[in-house]
Amino acid sequence: MTEPDPPRVLLVAEAANPEWVSVPLVGWSLAKALSERIEGHLVTQVRNREAILRAGWTEGRDFTAIDSEAVARPMWKVANVLRMGKGKGWTMTTAINALTYPYFEHLVWQRFAADIRAGKFDVVHRITPLSPTTNSSLAAKCAAAGVPFVLGPLNGGVPWPRGFDSERRREKEYLSYVRGAYKALPGRHSMLRATSAILTGSHHTASEIPEVYREKCVYLPENAIDPSRFNLKAPQDLGGPLRGCFIGRMVPYKGPDMLLEAAAPLVREGRLVLDMIGDGPMLVDLKAIAAREGVEDGVIFHGWLKHGQLQEVAARANILTFPSVREFGGGVVLEAMALGVVPVICDYAGPSELVSDETGYKVAMGSRSEIVQRYRETLSSIVADPAALPAKAAAARNRVLTSFTWEAKAGQVEQVYGWVLGHRPDKPDLV
Repeated sequence: MTEPDPPRVLLVAEAANPEWVSVPLVGWSLAKALSERIEGHLVTQVRNREAILRAGWTEGRDFTAIDSEAVARPMWKVANVLRMGKGKGWTMTTAINALTYPYFEHLVWQRFAADIRAGKFDVVHRITPLSPTTNSSLAAKCAAAGVPFVLGPLNGGVPWPRGFDSERRREKEYLSYVRGAYKALPGRHSMLRATSAILTGSHHTASEIPEVYREKCVYLPENAIDPSRFNLKAPQDLGGPLRGCFIGRMVPYKGPDMLLEAAAPLVREGRLVLDMIGDGPMLVDLKAIAAREGVEDGVIFHGWLKHGQLQEVAARANILTFPSVREFGGGVVLEAMALGVVPVICDYAGPSELVSDETGYKVAMGSRSEIVQRYRETLSSIVADPAALPAKAAAARNRVLTSFTWEAKAGQVEQVYGWVLGHRPDKPDLV
């Protein structure tokens, strides 16, 4: 039996940029990895054009840039005003994007409708937006043309945990109180009905898909790592004080203040050293906490670091000390695991789905004070007996390098293409 030819796939990723972070980097990384395995053509927004050209891709052959700036630019300015602060109000940004995105897809259909109808693509796959709140008109149009449409990975909207309303308000997440209204938006059910496969990046996102469409869902966390960028390995030296590392924006929901309070006794005793990588509105307050707790000598604030510097600092650590209470994906957790740094995370949302007892430590959720206490107890236990760290580090590193590289992710998505094209009878179980 001969193997089918690699599928011809139109990869729709409005956000796909090799020089940015977060969603644009996910869009680019997955599209690039897929295009190395299949006959892929990326269609993206024009703001990404120059970066993609610098990455060595050829316009027209490898990708097409769609100019939707007539709508996107003014609405982006509106979103920046309504967010009420840099790096805040992400739900508002998502809502504004949901209003502007249909114009982008309208232009995509204008450009590629004839090719899709003519069967020049076997599959159309919308990679970004990742948000499940943004509908796609392409799904029904592709279904009418007889071309399978794949959606996702979708992720986002993890509920704020109880007891963190003040953090929610400090993040200007007022719109999150009514986020569930997206389920009533026109076009959502027609999109889900017409879609052949829905990649869900978290169990929470899967739970928000109506039951009637659940058979189309394939669980696939959206984050992955590039082994060439995370190519160091933590030595897991247990001979001196253990080293913890926090990586992220210094904002309330990521819990850097909870970390300092939880770790303070161990740092004062010289049994733990903390590297704090990142910047943000809490940085001044965090330095004040370190001074108040008398741990300034054992807590190093590095600010933002370029990638090479970041992994050099992180790879000196034994553990990733990351008590974030609201992570959708948890890319930083995978990055630490790839370096052989053992994650210590809160048992909630994205990180909780990436970390097992074999690869790290999960701290039970609760109120802020309960998390601080439980996190302190976990750190104290690790410091008192760190013998398990090398084995956990090896297991974590193996898990990421086996299942969470972009190459592995592309192979997993290719299995989904085979399913929707009828090349395999069973829905793939990927992770």
